Amino acid sequence: MCGISGIIDQKPVTRNLLTSIANLEYRGYDSCGMAMLNGKGIEVRKNTGGVEEVRSREKLDMMTGNLGIAHTRWATHGGVTTENAHPHLSQNGEFAIVHNGIISNYQKLRERLIGEGLEFRSTTDTEVFVNLVEEAFAQKNDVLGAFLEALKQIQGTYSIVLLSSHDPEHLYCVKQDSPLIIGLGEGCNYIGSDINAFLEHTRKAVVLDDGEFAVISRERYEISDVGKREEREKSILQIDWDTETTKKGGFSHYMIKEIFDEPQTARQALDVPQEQIKQLAEMFQNAPHAYLMGVGTTFFICQMAQYLFSSLSKKYFPAISSDEFNGVVPVSSGELVVAVSQSGETFDTKFSLNVAHEMGAKTAAIVNVMGSSISRMVDHVIMQGSGPEICVVSTKAALAQALLLLRTALELGYKEGCLDSKSFQSHQKELESFPELISILLNEKSGFMRNLARITSSVQNWIFLGCGIYYPVAMESALKMKEVTYLHAEGMPAGFLKHGTLSMIEESVHSLFFVPPPAEVDLHNRTIIAIEEIKTRGGTLVGLYFEGDSQAKSLLDHAVELPPVPSLIAPFVQMILAQMFAYYTALDLKRNIDKPRNLAKSVTVG
Repeated sequence: MCGISGIIDQKPVTRNLLTSIANLEYRGYDSCGMAMLNGKGIEVRKNTGGVEEVRSREKLDMMTGNLGIAHTRWATHGGVTTENAHPHLSQNGEFAIVHNGIISNYQKLRERLIGEGLEFRSTTDTEVFVNLVEEAFAQKNDVLGAFLEALKQIQGTYSIVLLSSHDPEHLYCVKQDSPLIIGLGEGCNYIGSDINAFLEHTRKAVVLDDGEFAVISRERYEISDVGKREEREKSILQIDWDTETTKKGGFSHYMIKEIFDEPQTARQALDVPQEQIKQLAEMFQNAPHAYLMGVGTTFFICQMAQYLFSSLSKKYFPAISSDEFNGVVPVSSGELVVAVSQSGETFDTKFSLNVAHEMGAKTAAIVNVMGSSISRMVDHVIMQGSGPEICVVSTKAALAQALLLLRTALELGYKEGCLDSKSFQSHQKELESFPELISILLNEKSGFMRNLARITSSVQNWIFLGCGIYYPVAMESALKMKEVTYLHAEGMPAGFLKHGTLSMIEESVHSLFFVPPPAEVDLHNRTIIAIEEIKTRGGTLVGLYFEGDSQAKSLLDHAVELPPVPSLIAPFVQMILAQMFAYYTALDLKRNIDKPRNLAKSVTVG
């Protein structure tokens, strides 16, 4: 959602704090700010805009101090204004906090404080909490005691970091349903919403669990339970991400860089130990019913998996959007719920997993972020190993998730006897060649996708269509187009056309078809029929098709021809090129590609 950072050091922290929130900017970028404890008290500078814009306008790099907190915001409570930007000061200026999440009972608390004469500077829920701390401190004269007393009064989801002029030696923080991680340095310590906050400085971290608070100094940290105030021993997480993956590496945007990372992403997904894949396949095999769950991109990846399991193992595992899961699935004891999440912190997915646990279901997950909540709450987790994904729009992480689910479907098909040893090994070899195939396609077809984007970037309305597994590919690709270009793009099964959508067809409405290889006879025939339906009604046809498909080639107005590939991986090839098409269209339209308006990377509030 938003990005939190805090540093306590023996030397000035300004430069590192600025770098930290810049590294977290993909979590929110409508405003940002920093609070530093210096010899004169707490100084806060903040404004609307991105980190670089606010740094320049507010001279953030001129702030001084060895202890500071910072925040980059995606607005929830209170509009995008300087007053609503974080950090927030208490009325007397002796406490400052940054906060992610939602304090659900803030309005009632705010009204009480106003009744007692407090004047608020913002309309946020966050400012309520910092003034509750100030109120409690007046009674207790103890920063930690005041912090914990204020926590007793709030409800909701939150991660909070506090500093106070009454205690220049510590940062105070707490986690409840919103991620917070401590980074362990030498003579300094860090805190952040995720490991990108401090990845350049340390590879050691401690993950806070819900209901835990921490008191952090330069040399040590103490983590305790909020309710019992008992200190807890925590294991140290060793981070194996490479800092180079967080840099653009000469590319204009993270999105295109991460698309070109996909050959390596595929290798990493294929390198996940087969034992982990077998364990997940056995969980599917042993469960009386199993469900695939994700939201947004990960929901469409689950939909792709639904087709893969059906075709390869003859098993039907429905895909359900996490935000609707509890309204439609009556989970029972012993059933299996498999979640897919890039961040491992997705609110709706976490909530549904908790409900599944309460009902006695088994749970598993495919997750990208080490130490994330979902990775620690399920019975079996597969870490996809994609490395940091900075662009808000998910590309390489989605590919890795799809490949891991494909591997699981193959393993289950083999276990169920739907695939003999020869077929299983043949498919494995096809997967082994996939990373190199992606490299060739990205290099050979990027120019074609760029030209297609130039030709069509003025189009305002798109319909993305596919049959079978190409239907969720169309849905995911339409989402990419919407996210990064702000254009109207609607994904659907090609069979929907004759059931209402044909009324939309005219020359200005462009239809993008994901055409299967001709060897997929049924899918190919159904797709061609849908193409002809639009052709007959004067619609403009765009498509991705495979070499040798003269039928598709003759019908499409604009198209990119792809080399022959195995049917197993053909949908993945088209999904990757559709990512590139969305990128180049957004580039032509001069959109804010890595940080699309109104979006944030990790949706950690409901």
